[in-house]
Amino acid sequence: MGSRSPSIAAIGVIGRHNNPLHIALFPATGEGHEQQRDKLEYSFMLNSSLDIFEARMPSKTVGHDFGLLHALDERLALYGWLTNSGVKLVIAVDMEGRTAPTPEAGKTAILGLRNSDLAPAFQALQTAYIRLLRNPFYIPDEHNPQATKGSGLLAITSTRFLNEVDRIGKAWHPGVTVI
Repeated sequence: MGSRSPSIAAIGVIGRHNNPLHIALFPATGEGHEQQRDKLEYSFMLNSSLDIFEARMPSKTVGHDFGLLHALDERLALYGWLTNSGVKLVIAVDMEGRTAPTPEAGKTAILGLRNSDLAPAFQALQTAYIRLLRNPFYIPDEHNPQATKGSGLLAITSTRFLNEVDRIGKAWHPGVTVI
């Protein structure tokens, strides 16, 4: 069995009103197979991180990296970022998510991640979200559960945004500086 390297297990985009706007799951890969992830389980994990955002909010200004929100076990950890508009970006990292391309990359699973390892992924996600907001056909208020009262969409449906989130989740690995 080869050594394993961290990979992104899930990316969550959570609205200002703590409603999920998008959840992307990325399978664990290696040894010739992919292990699918349970969407409900990861939805609960991402939702559990909202309390940590709220607890840290008074001491943090918006638009910053919240770093490690919590480690669920020795394999999974959640990291967070808050945009200027109050949208929360959460990345679940699987420390043994893929087969390591090199022996050096496999050491990261043993040593752990630094907060700066995820900064390129968060910056790319924030850039994708800003591009979404710049789209004249995108109306962010459609995602407000209090304003729509069941008539509006509560999920982001822009294929360009969804494809970019998918690209970011697959392209990230420890040590990458630009995505």
